This record gives sequence, C-alpha cells and structure tokens, in this order.
Amino acid sequence: MLSAKERAALLALARQSIEHGLERGQALPVSSADFPPALQDQRACFVTLNRAGALRGCIGHLEAVQPLVSDVVENAYAAAFRDPRFPPLGSNELRDLELHISVLTPAVPIEFASEEELIRQLRPGLDGLILEQGSQRGTFLPSVWEALGEPQAFLEHLKIKAGLPANYWSDRIKVYRYETESFSEEDIA
Repeated sequence: MLSAKERAALLALARQSIEHGLERGQALPVSSADFPPALQDQRACFVTLNRAGALRGCIGHLEAVQPLVSDVVENAYAAAFRDPRFPPLGSNELRDLELHISVLTPAVPIEFASEEELIRQLRPGLDGLILEQGSQRGTFLPSVWEALGEPQAFLEHLKIKAGLPANYWSDRIKVYRYETESFSEEDIA
C-alpha cells in the first residue's frame, strides 16, 4: 500500500505530465531516483481520466515494465493524448479533468474447466481480469464491476472487448486476475 503522501505525489505528477504534454507534446520527464523507494519499484498502473462523470481516456500497462513513477507519467500523458477512442485532450478540458490511478498487483492465472466454473470463481468488485484467446486480449479493471455487477455480464463484456462474441467459449481461453490499489484526486482532497 502506498502512503497518502505517495498517492498525492503520483496524482500531482500525472496532472503535471498532462500539462507538460499540452505545452511540449510529450510526457513529463522524470528520474525515478528522485522519488521515494515505493515509487521507484517496478509496478504496472492504469491512469483513467474522467470529465463530467464520463470516461475521457484510460491507458496503462498490465505488466510492470518500469518504475511506478515513470509508468504514471507516461500513462497519464497517453490517456490524455493517445487513447484511440478520443481526440487528444484540449487545454480547455484540463480544469474539469478528474484523474484516477490504479496500481496493479501481478496477474495470476485462474484455473477452470468450464465457463461456469470460471464465473463461480470471480470476485465482484475485487478482481480485475485479463482474458486471452490466441492473439485476442482484453482487460477490465476492478472498477468496471460498478457498471457490470454480475459475473456473467462482466465476462460477456470482457469477451466483446477482446474481440470475441459474448457467447463465445473455448477450452483455449486463458483468464488472469489481478487486484488494484486505486485512488483519485477526490480521495486526496
């Protein structure tokens, strides 16, 4: 668990990275050595941007590839300017932007023999899932449970996100679970 001070620092850096992106067209450069050890650890995260209660961007990594502080600034910039679902963020949107960071635990495989067995193992509100079938892959953060509270619906929508039909099933499907430590600017205020 990150301390309140570390969470506040990451949120401030995420916002600074977006502001830097508006001014200079790139993520805020950081040196992880300048930060506390917990922010230097290799951790994966997602940065989610909301505006007026609606999604405005969400980008992240499923595996830890760099220090957490670097992952946050890169993902904040990417969520604002590179999410293919949205146009790049405009400076007029910055004031109303709500930032959320989700730091992921390492994903672990779920063992199951059928779709029904998988559904029984899901933990609403707690599990983030990665679903893979060949080259197709999709993930939902645990926060998606708020909109899709039933395990069956969660799994069906995750299949669609991975590019599969909602009713698709194969013995070759792989599913991994992870948890997140999530926080937002509202939590810090």
